[in-house]
Amino acid sequence: MATVENRHNAEESRYEGWVDGELAGLAAYRLDEPRIVFTHTEVEDAFEGKGIGSAITRFALDDVRERGELRVVPQCPFVSSWIERHPGYQDLVD
Repeated sequence: MATVENRHNAEESRYEGWVDGELAGLAAYRLDEPRIVFTHTEVEDAFEGKGIGSAITRFALDDVRERGELRVVPQCPFVSSWIERHPGYQDLVD
């Protein structure tokens, strides 16, 4: 798995994963307080299959948990299936 630097880019409403200074992927969301609706996850072709999407998703959900004020709506199929495979995050789902 590549070393991913994750960032929350609130201005763009997305969580990002960077590898060697290059944007490798993102998880876009829409705030509909008290919910955060994850709408789309995308990984650049050059980084497919390297765990980028999973790293971004874990970072995003950990951030939501730490903030403690939002409930997750996993509209994006990737985020939804990731949460199904990681039951420790199901408590965040609205």
